[in-house]
Amino acid sequence: MSILTVETMPIEGQKPGTSGLRKKTRVFVGTHFVENFVQAILDAIGGAAGKTFVLGGDGRYFSPQVAQVILRMCAAQGAKKVIVGQDALLSTPAASHLIRLNKTDGGFIMSASHNPGGLDEDFGLKFNMPNGGPAPEGVTDAIFAATKTISSYRILEAQDIDLDTLGETRLGEMAVQVVDPVADYADLMETLFDFPKLRALFAGGFRMRFDAMCAITGPYGTEILERRLGAPEGTVVNGTPLPDFGGMHPDPNPTWAHDLMDVMFGDDAPDFGAASDGDGDRNMVVGKNTYVSPSDSLAVLAANAHLAPGYRGGIAGVARSMPTSAAVDLVADAMGIGKFETPTGWKFFGNLLDAGKVTLCGEESFGTGSDHVREKDGLWAVLLWLNVLAERGETVAEVLESHWKAFGRNYYSRHDYEGLPVDVADGIVDPLRARLGELPGTTVEGMEIAAADDFAYTDPVDGSVSQMQGLRIVFADGSRFVIRLSGTGTEGATLRLYLERYVAGPEDLGLDVQAALAPVIAAAETLAGIKAASGRDGPNVVT
Repeated sequence: MSILTVETMPIEGQKPGTSGLRKKTRVFVGTHFVENFVQAILDAIGGAAGKTFVLGGDGRYFSPQVAQVILRMCAAQGAKKVIVGQDALLSTPAASHLIRLNKTDGGFIMSASHNPGGLDEDFGLKFNMPNGGPAPEGVTDAIFAATKTISSYRILEAQDIDLDTLGETRLGEMAVQVVDPVADYADLMETLFDFPKLRALFAGGFRMRFDAMCAITGPYGTEILERRLGAPEGTVVNGTPLPDFGGMHPDPNPTWAHDLMDVMFGDDAPDFGAASDGDGDRNMVVGKNTYVSPSDSLAVLAANAHLAPGYRGGIAGVARSMPTSAAVDLVADAMGIGKFETPTGWKFFGNLLDAGKVTLCGEESFGTGSDHVREKDGLWAVLLWLNVLAERGETVAEVLESHWKAFGRNYYSRHDYEGLPVDVADGIVDPLRARLGELPGTTVEGMEIAAADDFAYTDPVDGSVSQMQGLRIVFADGSRFVIRLSGTGTEGATLRLYLERYVAGPEDLGLDVQAALAPVIAAAETLAGIKAASGRDGPNVVT
């Protein structure tokens, strides 16, 4: 084996977003594209010499080839060891756990999360830090800077290594340890939740459907739900990870997980339904004829976390992304614990978690997690819901109704306009941003605007500042809408419109969500003109 130094040149478009670098797979397969980006990562973190990394991903198309490149580059640059999930598979939360469990120097995660997979679809690669969380902006900025000056990369000339067989082997001077991708994560879940009680729940006839969407959580769901908890075989559907996710769009929301929704709102529906996404960090929770919004899910879990063994000592605080509804804030106020509002992107929760300021975090984009890892965790959220249901002896609908009676209801929805031309999206956001200062005190659709701003965040731990994180329009009655451009797509721009209206109750707690939000929807359209500017009748996805 010999170490090759390969001459290269900077490649445009290698700026990492909130969750690493995501592009069409055909872009990633281009000459030097993967190698350039991996070299930039290694340079940005001070090299690989003497370090140990974790490597894995959601199994999407091109992952096996990228894994071999990463291994050969780490070996060429003096890494001590790489811990790899069998067949290069690891859910994102499982990868975060392995980084923390083994006290490694970080890890490479191959995933584009909830985006479709395949040669003509999406691929992604990100680096997570030694705390198990996504690289902060300082590191992603350094990675991007390195991509713009790169002139060569180093790689070991070697045959592909066997990633199918568990155990340790060597690649040059570097150890490669292939591990069961599920076992350590499943063991962690047993420390957090009352597995005997959950086994009794299923033994008593409780019925569940978990849709893994042909993505990474299939093996995790099968091991934990069916084997360790005794749920009937077939509880997990679409449980085999496929390179193209079986043609599915592995995003667990009512639009893309429509098969699960049909079952849960059909005749003879199970007691509980859930779905997870491509890399296992998102979740959707559904009861019999009952959809649970991600914002409500976070609030319910915060209010009931003490029912699970891992959280019986209470929670330190909660954090939510700014577009997420304020439902969890009401819980925090009632419990007398800290609450934090951050920009979108899980990395912003990392400092709060590491500092012990919060225990539970959540985003409206179907992401929920706790301090057990430094990523959102879809299956963890499902297990916590199961623990809550088992302890309370209630249905999902009953838990929600009880919660709303206690705290009021934050009617909430997200409208996505996907695949807009960038200039069209900017043409919606920029004019509204320019008018923010003149909006307070004016009335639109019969609603007085109390405040309007472009959200900025100062990290309470390290003092870093993040600007321009989303336009907020807040009305005098507490209703609001938020507009921001998403950074998770690979083509064009996705404009997200977030809508919220609070009802204290006891009346008006059971309204249709879109009907309850109608005045806010109308106000947003009047101010932003999304439909007119986009030429569309409405959003692609409503959640």
